[in-house]
Amino acid sequence: MIARLREQGYLDDAKFALDYARQHAQSRAQGRVRIARELRARGVPDQHIEAALDAAFTDTDEAALVRKRLRRQFGRVKGPVDQRKIASAYRSLLRAGFSADTIRAELRAATRADVPDWQEPPEGEG
Repeated sequence: MIARLREQGYLDDAKFALDYARQHAQSRAQGRVRIARELRARGVPDQHIEAALDAAFTDTDEAALVRKRLRRQFGRVKGPVDQRKIASAYRSLLRAGFSADTIRAELRAATRADVPDWQEPPEGEG
């Protein structure tokens, strides 16, 4: 039975990883770190994860995904964006799997505020 499933392409880790990475990067606007963490939790080997992420993010700009999420988050804010709102957005973007450097750069550009150099949480947190 498993042999038949493999033959029909239903048990292909590389294809699953690529489809998953593309879907989550483009439709859900998630970053590399989160996608990799979720694929590892599903038992996909690291070699397939790295290849899938490289392929999925060749045509997806992570900074553009961060900007999209910031527009959505700050679009509802009335008045100036204070440090609490910036910190909240930062944590949300970290949970979404984006790098701290990309988040800080885009937050600075979006808010024209000084964004502290918060540290990324250890792997598995957030």
